Amino acid sequence: MGRTVTAKHRVNHLIRVPEVRVIGSEGEQLGILKTSEALKLAHEGGFDLVEVAATSTPPVCRIMDFGKFKYEQSKKEHKTRQHQKSTQVKEIKFRPRTGQHDLDTKVRQILEFLAEGNKTKVTVMFRGREMANQSLGRSAMEKVREELKEAATIEMEPRMEGRNLYMIVSPKN
Repeated sequence: MGRTVTAKHRVNHLIRVPEVRVIGSEGEQLGILKTSEALKLAHEGGFDLVEVAATSTPPVCRIMDFGKFKYEQSKKEHKTRQHQKSTQVKEIKFRPRTGQHDLDTKVRQILEFLAEGNKTKVTVMFRGREMANQSLGRSAMEKVREELKEAATIEMEPRMEGRNLYMIVSPKN
């Protein structure tokens, strides 16, 4: 059976040590055997010989169905990934001269992101001569900040980076 090598396990003929400690298919200790004998035992039962602890002396090998083992391992990983809650950083952008109604719409969108449990990066973009009037952008950012004070915590205070003024808000617990 030509199985591929995984990061953690060597299978069948890829085990290159003369003797191994063998654990049977039911979990019973079979003792220290020559690798060829252990392989023969595994193949007689229709199983694979899998090295599970390469660092011990002698290495520990288990007689098991490697395909079934890999399948069950991938199912466990999938299940743990399924229960993890990943937070994303969403971004809302607007300009310094954005009107109040549009600003309200943006704030409503930020509140939705926060309700979903996502952090939000609020960005005010400056173009051309708007850089001379950064106070407009800062006041727009203050309006947004004021609207969000009930539902969000300011994770990063507003600061300039190039032509953008931004802050990061996260949901309140």
